[in-house]
Amino acid sequence: MCMKSFTKIGLQRWLTRSLAAIALAGAVAFAAPVQANDTIKIGFSMALTGGLAGAGKGALIAMQVWAEDVNAKGGLLGKQVELIYYDDQTNPANVPGIYAKLLDVDEVDFVVSGYGTNLIAPAMPLVMQRGLVFPSLFGLAVNEKFNYPNYFQIMPSGPEPMTDWSRGFFEVAMAQDPPPKTIALVGADAEFAKNAVNGARTNAEKYGLEVVYDESYPPKTADYTPIVNAIQARSPDIVYVGSYPPDSVGMVKAATEVGLKTRMFGGGMVGLQFASIMTALGPKLNGIVNYDFWVPEPTLQFEGVEAFLAKYQKAAEGQGVDPLGFYLQPYAYAYLQVLEQGITGTGSMDHAAIGEFIRNNEFDTVVGKVSFAPNGEWANTRVLMVQYQGIEDNELATFATAGTRVVLYPAEWTSGTVNYPYAQ
Repeated sequence: MCMKSFTKIGLQRWLTRSLAAIALAGAVAFAAPVQANDTIKIGFSMALTGGLAGAGKGALIAMQVWAEDVNAKGGLLGKQVELIYYDDQTNPANVPGIYAKLLDVDEVDFVVSGYGTNLIAPAMPLVMQRGLVFPSLFGLAVNEKFNYPNYFQIMPSGPEPMTDWSRGFFEVAMAQDPPPKTIALVGADAEFAKNAVNGARTNAEKYGLEVVYDESYPPKTADYTPIVNAIQARSPDIVYVGSYPPDSVGMVKAATEVGLKTRMFGGGMVGLQFASIMTALGPKLNGIVNYDFWVPEPTLQFEGVEAFLAKYQKAAEGQGVDPLGFYLQPYAYAYLQVLEQGITGTGSMDHAAIGEFIRNNEFDTVVGKVSFAPNGEWANTRVLMVQYQGIEDNELATFATAGTRVVLYPAEWTSGTVNYPYAQ
């Protein structure tokens, strides 16, 4: 039916339905409209609402900064880059449908993952079925059960992600005098936390530590004081925690209130890297040894990272996201850099060729040089162990400078020494 055959009412109804459909889809294409054959479309889901929205929105800004940078240089293969994304609402059940729409309706050229283990795994079957290159953003051991050769994880967990994740915590602890003999393991009953604690359990066995407490808790736990009291009753030398942001905050507050007496506390606590949580907890963080991926220490000033952070921080103003952008955001930029260099390195859009190129080359990124093991994880672990030190207030500026999150591990990136034990 041509437009002329519509009645006025019919036309109004058609426009209303069309606008409603556009709004319902929730897709946002990053770039000015251009002809389809002049673009390279990259599609993904992202947590823009729900529990991971704070981090997901920050990751999206970082990805948009990358697209701006690439397009300002002329794009890829002479084409402008267009980002097409949908809100997965931090709900894994939404992910398969989103990726099917991206590939079948939006006809994107490439897909990358959303943020986090639980939101990456549901996309894997579809990606594998179609033989796509799949850069992944912060999933822990996702490819262990898939063994997909074109999966490439930007999180620096290392070739054995479950154990590499906590290896630094144990190496720091075992280097102390006296070394620990006992450990408490505690974590949320959810996929990431269980993976983290499973890896820590393996490392505890490796180092000959006696596990005196090993329990999980429901993710919606409200009061963590009974958990910390139960740990305290076992008098462990060190305490390893696998937790998500809300329970990380709860555990830190409970440890402070109880006066937890242990030599090291922390390990796998997600959220303590976020500016909003750091400023909320302030001095309560002192002494905690926890994983991180980038902090403003002099040993981690990789080429391009400061320029990226300046652009991100400007774009993040007033957006309700992490104003510093130290944790996830450089890696959200970097996993697109890897894809970029795979495309330009092969001079093609062929997924098989790009996958082969990524498997066999090293990449320069804002998080340093990156190369991949056969399972798609980093060839070498660089999960940092940092200790919060000398924090006297809750000001944002405190956490934007060197010295408040000292790097203890790996050795080549260390920027200070550990304050030990935590109880002091």
